[in-house]
Amino acid sequence: MPTFDNAYARLSDFDDMEAELKETRQHLHANPELSFEEAETARYVADKLEGWGYEVTRNIGGHGVVARLSAGIGGKGIAIRADMDALPILEDTGLAYASTRPGVMHACGHDGHTTVLLGAAQYLAKTRRFNGTVTLVFQPAEEAGKPSGAQKMIADGLFERFPFDAIFGLHNHPGFAEGTFRLRSGPMMASSDTAHITIRGKGGHASRPHLAVDPIVVACNLVVSLQTVVSRSIDPTQTAVVTVGTIHAGEVVNVIPEYAKLGLSIRSFDPKIRDLLEERIKKLARSVAEGHGATVEVDYERGYPVVVNSDAETQFARLVAEELVGADKVATSDLIPGSEDFSYFLERKPGSFLRMGNGENSAMLHNPKYDFADGSLTTGAAMWARLVERYLDDEAA
Repeated sequence: MPTFDNAYARLSDFDDMEAELKETRQHLHANPELSFEEAETARYVADKLEGWGYEVTRNIGGHGVVARLSAGIGGKGIAIRADMDALPILEDTGLAYASTRPGVMHACGHDGHTTVLLGAAQYLAKTRRFNGTVTLVFQPAEEAGKPSGAQKMIADGLFERFPFDAIFGLHNHPGFAEGTFRLRSGPMMASSDTAHITIRGKGGHASRPHLAVDPIVVACNLVVSLQTVVSRSIDPTQTAVVTVGTIHAGEVVNVIPEYAKLGLSIRSFDPKIRDLLEERIKKLARSVAEGHGATVEVDYERGYPVVVNSDAETQFARLVAEELVGADKVATSDLIPGSEDFSYFLERKPGSFLRMGNGENSAMLHNPKYDFADGSLTTGAAMWARLVERYLDDEAA
């Protein structure tokens, strides 16, 4: 089969779609839905895809939507994923299209991710300049924790029911210029684990501490000791984070309470480091508590795995991005301590997760003043369309 040469998608091919994509994105922004509640968003997405001729399957892993389109005679397949859910945040942007649902907001840009993939879907359905099958995965509940939307879709047979060879996804990145991309082979985003530690002492009167076992003192000592886990147990060339995010104990000032509770967030980029962090945190909690005559319970939960991008697919995506926007607008991403449930897909299939600039002055993610940059919509849509065309052009791949 001959290559498509210069017929691959270009930025200019999406100029006429700019207003439509902006309208779609702002509609989604004004009507956000929380994880596992994305019924109207999913309906909106599925209806558009069916109108463009895709074979659409609804309610995969909850409100997930999977759309398939084939062209030519090729047996190769590619999947592109976008997340759809919003966050429990009260919006403070003052925008004309601000959330109409108080306390629910698209503060992570999933409205933009969904719109970008819809734009590519519309273009691909119209042009059909590829040879194989494209699978579009509109995922619910990326923000849910465990079980997440990715886990739910996988459990619902995503890979068996809709086979493909590789999968790609992207996330907007505040602080990077619009129209730019960052990629990274290997580990890119951290695993995300949590630990809930309950220290049980012996309550008593504040004026007679010698007759009690003060769990607050134990908790404070443990918080300080936990700061040594990374600084003294982890190779300085590795990256890890242990953050004590919550501490709760006591109700009144003249009572030593029976217990204290700590909540931890733990991040790492390597499975061995991940195991070591769990071992050290548990051991420190036991030893500090025992040293003070208290007991301890550690509820340690593994969250999202490390996002590990496969080399070949990442290099291919880099090539496509450089062709689309120029090599000067494509760079290597730093390690990102945030986490993503796209990692579950990458544990099963080769692929790559990209970062797309959301503007150098953009508010940060999960911020009540955040907004997705509409100027990035056509760039993202063109990137996905070109990636599909290039991947499913056997002579060029």
